[in-house]
Amino acid sequence: MAASRRSRRGRVTAIAAVVAAAALTAGLTTGCDAVNKALDCVQTADAIADNVTDLQQAVENAADDPSQTDASLDSIEKSLRKIGDKTDDTDVNKAVDDLNQAIGNVRAAIRDGDDTPDVGPVTDAAGELTKVCTS
Repeated sequence: MAASRRSRRGRVTAIAAVVAAAALTAGLTTGCDAVNKALDCVQTADAIADNVTDLQQAVENAADDPSQTDASLDSIEKSLRKIGDKTDDTDVNKAVDDLNQAIGNVRAAIRDGDDTPDVGPVTDAAGELTKVCTS
């Protein structure tokens, strides 16, 4: 798992560098605000990717500590609020909404007694958010 997390961080760092360069170029004509928004989006998407990894591990270990799943979902939602508050980009907002819906579905499954809810849709939605933030 640690190697996977390092690999993803390396990939996200490389993506962040590309986005920063593109945003910097755009910033020359549109101002620094675009650069800051792009970097905020990438940094928050990276944090969400880490939160999703934590969520996957929490679901795997739910029998030992079910509260970890809730804590992971709370962390993702907190990060999503940061993105939603800082952008007016339609694609980013849609990706945030989709991820919030996926989180709601996991919470509903847990309330309905599912000890190991399917977090695949959360992972997929987080990947889409990362893609939107880096495009």
